[in-house]
Amino acid sequence: MTKFFIDQHGCAKNQVDGELIISRLIETGLEQTLEPSEADFIIVNSCGFIESAKKESLDAVYSARKNYPHAKILLTGCLAERYAQTLKDALPEADAIFGNGNLSKIAETVRNMLAGGRPVEVYAQEGVCAGERNVILSYRGSAFVKITEGCSNHCSFCAIPVIRGELRSRPADSIIQEMQSLLARGIVEFNLIGQDLAAYGTGAADFDADGRSLVIDGDTAKSALCRLFEKISALDGNFVVRPLYIHPDHFNTDILDVMKGDSRFLPYFDIPFQSGDDQIIHRMNRRGTFERYAALVDSIRRVFPDAALRTTFLTGFPGETDENAENTVRFLKTIKSDWSGCFPYSREEDTPAYDLKRRVPAKLAKARADRLCAVQAELTRESLERRVGNEYDVLIEEVVEGDEGLAIGRAWFQAPDVDGSVVVRYEKDVGTEKDFVLPGRFVRVKILSSSDVDLDGVFVADSELNRGVPASTMRFATDA
Repeated sequence: MTKFFIDQHGCAKNQVDGELIISRLIETGLEQTLEPSEADFIIVNSCGFIESAKKESLDAVYSARKNYPHAKILLTGCLAERYAQTLKDALPEADAIFGNGNLSKIAETVRNMLAGGRPVEVYAQEGVCAGERNVILSYRGSAFVKITEGCSNHCSFCAIPVIRGELRSRPADSIIQEMQSLLARGIVEFNLIGQDLAAYGTGAADFDADGRSLVIDGDTAKSALCRLFEKISALDGNFVVRPLYIHPDHFNTDILDVMKGDSRFLPYFDIPFQSGDDQIIHRMNRRGTFERYAALVDSIRRVFPDAALRTTFLTGFPGETDENAENTVRFLKTIKSDWSGCFPYSREEDTPAYDLKRRVPAKLAKARADRLCAVQAELTRESLERRVGNEYDVLIEEVVEGDEGLAIGRAWFQAPDVDGSVVVRYEKDVGTEKDFVLPGRFVRVKILSSSDVDLDGVFVADSELNRGVPASTMRFATDA
């Protein structure tokens, strides 16, 4: 049987694409292997968002060609989508190139490649690729659910509209059906993703010719995201929902009441502010200000005093002065986010910022990012210290082999892949603790101490969140 290996890169949205690719290929009779040396072909599912990610993906192709000369190499993902025609000649190491516009066509490209062709396939960015996923590239029990594709915000630094096109939203019924299917197969944590959840249901492609919504019915006085949350809230079962990536300029404040009324919605807010300086915010083609963004955080915390806040900052944006940078530091200290990512600006072709003058030297941009990281590190330590002594439901991701009962998981204020973890200690050979502390299950944990980014706790009891959850029939990348 023909075997394939997937080398996954990029964000959670690209991870979902990778899961769809795997599932489509398995449906056609191919076999996924977790050992690249066994593979007849290797898929590099690439990222093409910023320069460092592009280099990482290209290096993965070069490495695969060098280490596995017997295998064919298929480049997929955002890098393939963005630079297909350029790479057709510049990357002979790739035996095929396949964009992300229509993942249902992947099997045709693979067949062509295996037959000796060198297909380069890029399809129109239409709709949102979705479908049954039988393999999840996450830890057991958790899944990302993509609700939008593309973006129409056109932040001046961002290449997403170039790569993924304008905003399109999935119909609410499609999202609900997918969540129901995943629930029935043992998924207990849903992380909702898109380039901007706040824009759900607002894109030009989300309406028919008469202006009627194609994604959701209901009260037009409410945002489409709020109405989607109401539909999710109507689902039965024990599960939790974490919304990710909500643009601050049009944050849907009406979702707060829905979330407050259903404890399954985690009060975790991922809001990429990017800057705290009014001038730079506007140069980024955003409409907010220091005061408006700080007021948004205050409004969230009035509803959820214990809300977890994650954000992102870009440093060294063209024209950023020392004063601008200091305003961002002051903003970070004002909002006191629990987590943040701080990155030097990457100059990307085909974006409005590409030709902006007054570029900031890379060394200075990195120094500014390092300073923000230092401020955030202290804020994170303070946030985690406040968790000590409390009990939380922790989703176990992995059990550590050895004589000591030790596992690693996440509490509600820790999103997968980007935030810290909870180290869970338990009695490995006494009572039933060993039967409860298993990947994909929640356990009740008392937090005993904190470190820079992680927490240390002890098993207290099985969690009520496990009640009625069916045994998982999904295959996870971490099961091997």
